[in-house]
Amino acid sequence: MVKVLLVVALCCGLGAIVAAHNIGVTPVTWNREISRLVYDKCASCHRPGGTAFSMMTYLDVQPKLVEIKSAVLNRRMPPWGAIKGFGEFKNDQALTQEQIELIVDWIQNDAPRGNNRRALPAEPSFQAAPPASPSAPVKAISGATTLEHPLVLDGLLPEKIASNQSIRITAALPSGAVEPLIWLHQYDDRYKHPFLFRKPLRLPAGTVIQGVPPGAIVGLIAH
Repeated sequence: MVKVLLVVALCCGLGAIVAAHNIGVTPVTWNREISRLVYDKCASCHRPGGTAFSMMTYLDVQPKLVEIKSAVLNRRMPPWGAIKGFGEFKNDQALTQEQIELIVDWIQNDAPRGNNRRALPAEPSFQAAPPASPSAPVKAISGATTLEHPLVLDGLLPEKIASNQSIRITAALPSGAVEPLIWLHQYDDRYKHPFLFRKPLRLPAGTVIQGVPPGAIVGLIAH
C-alpha cells in the first residue's frame, strides 16, 4: 500500500512539473507577435533610410539579436528617456514590462521565425514628420522655481540636460502635497522630444518645481 501511494505521489509530482512547463503552448514567433511589436515601437527609426539599423525583416533582425536583447533589457530602446510610473504620459513609447519579457523570451528560445507567412503583417509606411515642437507656450526653468501664477501644465520639454544625466522633477504644492512630474534616466539629447502628460496638471500659485539642477534647462509646456 505504501509503495502504491509512493508511485501515485511521484506521478502527480511529474505531472505538476510537466504542467508548469506548458509544453502545449504555441511558441512566440517573428511572423505572429514580434514583427507587430517591432513595427509599432521600433520601425520609425529602425528601417531603411531611418536613423538606425533596419529591423523591418526577420533577416535584418537575426544578426542583431544580442544587441537587441541588451538594449531592451536596459531600456535604452525605444529611447523614451524616462522612468515608467513616475508621471503618466500620453506619448509614452517605452516598452511595457510584458513587452520586454516577450522579446527576451523569444530571443532566448532561438528567435523562431514561424512557419505561417500569412501571419506576418504588412510593413508600415512612414512619412517625413516635422521636428517635434510644442504648440503651447513654453516657460524655461532652471533650478528650483516658484510659480507666481496658477499654471495648467501640459508637459515638459528638456532643453539642456547633460549627457547621461538623471534627474527627478516634482511639483511641491502649497498644500504640502508633492506631484511627480518626470524622472529622466540617463537622458540622451539625440532623442530630444516633449513629454506630454496624459492629463494636464493644474498647479496653483506658490507651487515649487523642484529637481531641475542649476545649469540644466527644462521647458514647461502650458496653457
